[in-house]
Amino acid sequence: MVFSEEWRVRIAKALSDIGVGMIEVGDPSVAPDIKSAIKRIIQLKHNGEITSHIVVHSRAVRQDLENATSLEPDRVAVFYGVSDIHLKYKHRKTREEALQIIAEMVSMVKSHGVAVRFTAEDASRADLDYLIKVVKTAYEAGADRVSIADTVGVFTPDRAREVFAKVKAAVPGVGLDIHAHNDFGMAVANSLAAVEGGADVVHTTVNGLGERAGITPLQAFAAAYYYHKGVKLVKLEKLPEITAVVEAASGITVMPNFPVVGENVFTHKAGVHQAGVLANPETYEPIPPEVVGRGRDFSLDKYSGRKAVQHRLERMGISVPPEVVDKVVEEVKRSNARRLRDEDLLEILEKITNTPYKARVNRHIEAYVWLKVANNVYTTSVARRLAALRNVVSVSEITGEYDIVVKVVAENTEELNQAIEGIREVKGVASTLTSLVLKELPVNHR
Repeated sequence: MVFSEEWRVRIAKALSDIGVGMIEVGDPSVAPDIKSAIKRIIQLKHNGEITSHIVVHSRAVRQDLENATSLEPDRVAVFYGVSDIHLKYKHRKTREEALQIIAEMVSMVKSHGVAVRFTAEDASRADLDYLIKVVKTAYEAGADRVSIADTVGVFTPDRAREVFAKVKAAVPGVGLDIHAHNDFGMAVANSLAAVEGGADVVHTTVNGLGERAGITPLQAFAAAYYYHKGVKLVKLEKLPEITAVVEAASGITVMPNFPVVGENVFTHKAGVHQAGVLANPETYEPIPPEVVGRGRDFSLDKYSGRKAVQHRLERMGISVPPEVVDKVVEEVKRSNARRLRDEDLLEILEKITNTPYKARVNRHIEAYVWLKVANNVYTTSVARRLAALRNVVSVSEITGEYDIVVKVVAENTEELNQAIEGIREVKGVASTLTSLVLKELPVNHR
């Protein structure tokens, strides 16, 4: 994932705002713009605009480490592969040679007066006795923290708990991080188990971004930890906000069923589920949606039951006899629409009763955004990035004065403004013009 300098700074500020304790801001040796972003983030820390612990990443290479320490972050993270497969095919070093390199590089960083975290890459596939030697070596060389990385996501919760417990028992003074990849969808479970085994720092990314299948998603881990331990690690109510920021920065939107922040997570569809939630939300919700900045909704379609339809009518301020509700339910079940809006339900009711109703209809705001693309940018690449944004329902490349037209649907003005701002920030967008949809008329084809 490649972020621009501006996005790196903005994401760092957003992470600090929600209470993330430690932010890994990148490797300054990778590219000049990354180094520039890191400098700006560290300056924001000095100014008090960011309160999180700032960590700079680096290979176990002297020149790279000198570059990292020169920026004076709170901590430098040195990584080196420790499994036999990494030692043989990537580093071409013996176990003993690797221990010597780890000790030298950690000591070098420590000599600059900077705190050190050593990351044991591919630790989950390393021999456990050798891994303990690695952790001892790094700790004795000056690393007060060691990250045990499940680099290819092969830990199971039982194994993660066991490895962390044994490492902690062998080197009790060191702080342990868990860095869990999600190749088999086990990252959250493995991270929770690692904490039970002795880890006190968990590496996460917003929206689960990262190499291949990504690593532990911040949203899922923070919510799960709150459910199981009763502790809020971050400002949970701000999770949707940080989700939207990273969606805009990455061009990758979370799936509707993405844990905690996905569109469908607190939306109930089946009639039995809807009835249960209306009776007591705990029947089908692990935590109240308000805790994580969300709201509850009921999807109206042919799977919906009587209680959900009645609830939606009451929410619109409409009270009708039970027999009318039953007729509305029958019509809802005949509909082939994926999801019925308040307007659709009102139309069904008025058709059945032949009576107009004054209702509090939750109407969506729709808009078309016309875009001009910069001369040196491929229109299709911009269109694809736009299509990944939240609230965007269609993207079309067009001829004429503008290059692209985007249709946006939002729940309210604030959400619409955020969506339009996200569109404007897409790389390659030169200018925009927004038109609100006032009324959409049905079309009858003969």
